[in-house]
Amino acid sequence: MTTIAIDTLGTLETTGFTPALVALDAMEKQASLRLLQVELNDFYGVVIKVLGSVADVTSAIETGRMIAERLGGQPIANVITRPAQAAWPALESRSEFNPLIQQDVVMNPQTTPTSSGTMHKDSAVSDTPSFALGLIETQGFTAVFEAIDSACKAANVEVVCKEKLGGGYVTVVVKGDVAAVKAAIEAGQAKVGSLGKLIAAHVIARPSAGVLSLLPKS
Repeated sequence: MTTIAIDTLGTLETTGFTPALVALDAMEKQASLRLLQVELNDFYGVVIKVLGSVADVTSAIETGRMIAERLGGQPIANVITRPAQAAWPALESRSEFNPLIQQDVVMNPQTTPTSSGTMHKDSAVSDTPSFALGLIETQGFTAVFEAIDSACKAANVEVVCKEKLGGGYVTVVVKGDVAAVKAAIEAGQAKVGSLGKLIAAHVIARPSAGVLSLLPKS
């Protein structure tokens, strides 16, 4: 069990749900962090908020920025040391439901702070080496429906959730063993074609605890 200092806030804001989750996965695997929450801005954007030491947050946020950019996102990264107590009502958002896209726009992980102001984290990644998540993100429902149908026909995977960012951005997440998820995502990605715009397609092997905490529980 790792004890994480939480004196620094890092934010990574990017277009695309897939670039955001892949960036978060890499950030958590690199450094000791506490995921505070993920918030959608209703116009393609996702902001990841993490807490940790200055060194851990700074290095992790830069890693996340590079990965989000590599996946086609438009990331903006920032680090705030010792956030002002008076600023927290704005920094940490309350639960919020958007009736337009019919889903929550503030995603809170299942974590429990200790009385000392630190965070205990039992595991950084999934304990099953063969477990993976696959993400297909498109602009347009028709494209993602065709992609996910093809993905499920190509391999033994299970749909975990569907997330919307506004602006037509839709992401479907599947899970299964690594080989199956890779085959499913490749098949789905190939089917997007003229039906819509492919935003991103990616496989996360052994997803981090923070990524898993944002997904619906089976």
